[in-house]
Amino acid sequence: MSQTQLAERSRTFSWADPAVSLEHVAGRGGLDVLRAMIAGELPEPPIMRTLGIERLEADEGHVTVLMTAREYHYNPIGTVHGGVLATLLDTAAACAVHSTLPAGTGYTSLDLTTKFLRPVTVRSGVLRCEGTVLSRGRRTALAQARLTDADGQLVAYATSSCLLFEM
Repeated sequence: MSQTQLAERSRTFSWADPAVSLEHVAGRGGLDVLRAMIAGELPEPPIMRTLGIERLEADEGHVTVLMTAREYHYNPIGTVHGGVLATLLDTAAACAVHSTLPAGTGYTSLDLTTKFLRPVTVRSGVLRCEGTVLSRGRRTALAQARLTDADGQLVAYATSSCLLFEM
């Protein structure tokens, strides 16, 4: 291998202490929390920095997550790792559920069923992941997420069940 092929790239990022963020979430409904994060009033969770998520949009029952496919998302065969795509799908679906919750109610994913439809690479550009709540009861919620590339092609799809609980 040539020296050019072995050249390493690097990435540096920082995040806010998640314990401090949790103190500011108490007493707020889910949509209020998400909108405060979007406005910069609350720090985003560390996973958003880890993945390189660039933007979040939220309305009740619907969340959109935007992220550009990058080399640091790659698996050994030169495509974005399925775990990265699954994390985007989980984020959009679960945050859509979060947007419907009143203050004092938390959630956690019970399952995530994913379907990968085509490979994603840096040429895929900005990925748009839209999560929508399909049904919400007292104890569980069901949501879906659709992941499209910069050309609007569907690249992955998921459904997720979330357990709702008092905090």
